[in-house]
Amino acid sequence: MSAEKNINGSTPSWVWKLALAGAAAIWGGSFVVMKDTLDAIPPAWLMGIRFLASAVIVGALFWRRLRDNLDGSHLAMGAILGLASGAAFVVQNIGLDDTTPGRNAFLTATYCVMTPFINWVVTRRRPDGGNVLAALLAIVGVGLVALGDDLSLAMSRGDWMTLVAAVLFAVHIVLVARFSSAHDVMTLTVVQLAVSALVALGTALVLEVPPASEAFASADTWFSLAYLVLLSSCVCMVLQNLGQAHVPPAQASLLLSLESVFAVVASVLFYHELVTPRIALGFATIFVAVLVSELGLGRRRGK
Repeated sequence: MSAEKNINGSTPSWVWKLALAGAAAIWGGSFVVMKDTLDAIPPAWLMGIRFLASAVIVGALFWRRLRDNLDGSHLAMGAILGLASGAAFVVQNIGLDDTTPGRNAFLTATYCVMTPFINWVVTRRRPDGGNVLAALLAIVGVGLVALGDDLSLAMSRGDWMTLVAAVLFAVHIVLVARFSSAHDVMTLTVVQLAVSALVALGTALVLEVPPASEAFASADTWFSLAYLVLLSSCVCMVLQNLGQAHVPPAQASLLLSLESVFAVVASVLFYHELVTPRIALGFATIFVAVLVSELGLGRRRGK
């Protein structure tokens, strides 16, 4: 069992929830950063560079954990996580190239609706009423943001690809919860990052043209890469995997879905995306969904 599991009894649950919310905040800001960077570096190449650098950094920081825990089981489980995560991020970022940061973020957040039901398939644990209500509220909130002004489903190719990414993110969340109980979380994280890099770079070699050398001449590009590598990958992957080792999948997915709120705020501030009263109502509905999930799960744990 991982070291994180052994200290679970002495660490308040709010610490792990705060870790997930922190990851959501950082990821929310990354939507605007990635949107600008995609003008210089194709999506799969960007993800490949991001994950490869992150795997090297996190591996160097936790090399003792790797030395003590890396075995066939950690390699296999970490590879499965890396395949799911790598595919999700690549598809999401290809979709981002054909939609706005806010829409991409909120459509990605539909994984909070899917997670309890995918977890049901994997673990045979039926979602409770709080999970279902929170999921329904979340999808209503996402709809208020994503639908057109006439409430028509004005979906672009990028929007549909983002929904595919949401399914993959939901699968990843369920698998992290399933694998982390019997494995060292940091070792899984390093393997996951390395495999995600292979997925992204493999996709880039097949589908995309390598970025021009001029793309790396800009200080803005290097700032964006630093944000994506150090914060969005190194810090967030560690926070997510540690947090999910101690927070149920349905609740974790709703906390992580807060990235969509942070993303739209960042998109308004830096990308000049308009927030209408309908979109603001969508924000409020998402927050209510998170509150319903928290209170419902809290009552269930207290029984």
